[in-house]
Amino acid sequence: MSRLPPFFALRALEAAARHSSYSRAAEELAVTHGAVSQQIRRLEAELGARLFERRGNRMEPKPAALKLAGEVARALELLRNGVAEFTGAAECEPLVLSVGGYVARRWLPPRLPRLLADPAGANLEIRVENRHVDLAAENVDVGVRSGVGHWPDLRCRHLFGESVVPVCSPTFARLHAIRSPRDLLSVPLLHSTNRPWDLWFAKSGLKGPPPAVGKFDDPLMILEAAAQGLGVALAIDGLVGEHLESGRLVKPLERSVVTSFGMYLVWRPDNRKLPRIHALCDWLVAEAKSEAKAKQAAAEPLLY
Repeated sequence: MSRLPPFFALRALEAAARHSSYSRAAEELAVTHGAVSQQIRRLEAELGARLFERRGNRMEPKPAALKLAGEVARALELLRNGVAEFTGAAECEPLVLSVGGYVARRWLPPRLPRLLADPAGANLEIRVENRHVDLAAENVDVGVRSGVGHWPDLRCRHLFGESVVPVCSPTFARLHAIRSPRDLLSVPLLHSTNRPWDLWFAKSGLKGPPPAVGKFDDPLMILEAAAQGLGVALAIDGLVGEHLESGRLVKPLERSVVTSFGMYLVWRPDNRKLPRIHALCDWLVAEAKSEAKAKQAAAEPLLY
């Protein structure tokens, strides 16, 4: 016989032979008595032999069936050991988290002591990479990506949203009177390939922005260009805080606009470390939600 019988039929045989009962086998396998009986009949048809005899309330396995059940039991034990070894190795291996940009430089560092002290951060390996890595090829378990929340063959969870705000150098601000969104139509603008000015101008009730002075695909490089006085850049709100605190950049206007982009946690659905991945993602998402609530509470006026 070149083709093996169905796996569940073999399991039903092993359980029924061990208990000498279809009913107790059904309880163990969490199925009905009829399901076990049907699988045994199917197996008997494939093997061309009777496997059990009824003796009172018992279903006694025939000698050949008892021998086959013993082989199935040994095979099941090998499978259990293999799975245990597999999952045990997954528990011992590092959980690799790939981060970059704002998350790596500003958001994650103050939270690291608590994360590494939590079970969710056990045996965590953090790689700082300013690119979208290939999770499978580079053995990365969880990545943090900026985007709209869709990557083929990957699962994702939203970490936090993104808003953008105009920034420029203090010298540039002094040289150009920028008091309203319309004033930006007559000054040099630095454009991002991923976050164009069109949305910001549309939300401000204005038509398309003037031609770009330069285009940048790196959010940190565009901030550096703005700090050098080359023009006004549209900066990610969270990423620009350090530059504003140091005085290298200022906000000529306070209007910020929420974009369609956001930060997402991504992972492969076939990763054998899924329980650890879910625990890490739960922890990071909870942190992001807690931060959002704190910011909202700080922004709300106090009523006396």
